[in-house]
Amino acid sequence: MASEVVEIEGHIIDSLILAKVMDLILAAGADYRVLEVEIGKTNVDMSRARLEVSTPDADALQSLLDELQVHGANRVVTADAELVAADTDGVLPVGFYSTTNLPTSVRIGGRWVEVRQPEMDCGLVYEGLIYDGEGRLTSVPMHRIRIGDLVVVGTEGVKVSPPSRPRGAHPFEFMNSDVSSEKPKALLVRRVAERIRRAKASGAKVLAVCGPAVIHTGAGPSVAALVREGWVDVLFAGNGFATHDLESNVMGTSLGVSVHEGTAAEGGHSNHLRVINEIRRYGSIGAAVDAGYIDGGVMYECVRRGVPFVLGGSVRDDGPLPDVYTDVVEAADAMRYLVPGVGVALMLASTLHAIATGNLLPAGVETFCVDINPAVATKLADRGSHQALGIVTDVGLFTSGLVEQLITPT
Repeated sequence: MASEVVEIEGHIIDSLILAKVMDLILAAGADYRVLEVEIGKTNVDMSRARLEVSTPDADALQSLLDELQVHGANRVVTADAELVAADTDGVLPVGFYSTTNLPTSVRIGGRWVEVRQPEMDCGLVYEGLIYDGEGRLTSVPMHRIRIGDLVVVGTEGVKVSPPSRPRGAHPFEFMNSDVSSEKPKALLVRRVAERIRRAKASGAKVLAVCGPAVIHTGAGPSVAALVREGWVDVLFAGNGFATHDLESNVMGTSLGVSVHEGTAAEGGHSNHLRVINEIRRYGSIGAAVDAGYIDGGVMYECVRRGVPFVLGGSVRDDGPLPDVYTDVVEAADAMRYLVPGVGVALMLASTLHAIATGNLLPAGVETFCVDINPAVATKLADRGSHQALGIVTDVGLFTSGLVEQLITPT
């Protein structure tokens, strides 16, 4: 038998992290022995547990330890992490440590160095002198690796803090599940508005990730109002969202359907193409706004207020609009550049862009996934965004409720 002692610390009881770790050990055909448990007396006290994990062989143990670390169960470490220099641009060394979006520290030169801006599915690159542990440790995506970069290899000397629910009152503490269609929507909207106010008061940014359904459902004016009044600081979307936002402003339709009457306009199927064509004639959305061709909508408010936006393209895009990143790697890098400082993320009727954004966000960013389909929020959480909380409702009703809470005088 091969064995290793792991330690997990934090709010591991009420968040059920300890139970999850134990279940994972047994599900892998391994065994555990509880060596030590210290349980906090109040809901603000930390708890700690040490387990001896045993498996039939060393390979199975290593695989299980990698899985447990995603949930914050770390080896009891006394050694420094191994650093290996990359020998090829865009290629990580064999056995590189694959990151999560949880708070992570690495032991280097006898000191624990915290990872800046944790991001999942990356490598860890250390910049500085190895012997003093006073350098900088960052999550670096594979395509950004350069020859000579010192990359953390293996899990030895790496410590991950377990995910935990927000302390105190939070939007979902009165119901156990994170995704449900039965939660009182007015209360949820009010509490999300409170989280947004709190984030803005602390100097954090609010990110909105929007899908085309935001426009189709009539939520565009509400999102535009949130941008105009300073409640949205960054916008991520695709060609579809921006196109239909612009189409609704110029033509009064969204995908050829009247946004006021809900009926199909004659020849409306080509409306979005005509708008894209004119925007391309101007050269950019900003130029079209300056020229007066666009005089309202979400993209208009972003331009007028100076709110940065990233439009990431896909193979199905019409046009696309001149502002769209057609290279997905460039789009992800542009999004990555704007993520630091975000405290709250609103995923509004978006699946692919929500998942892509979730991959970039540290676990500490409060993330609210709003969609009529509960599977969207579930997919986001399943892909590692442990902090994502789902609100199953029509995005139009949700955004209009946010406007009432944040903008409309009471």
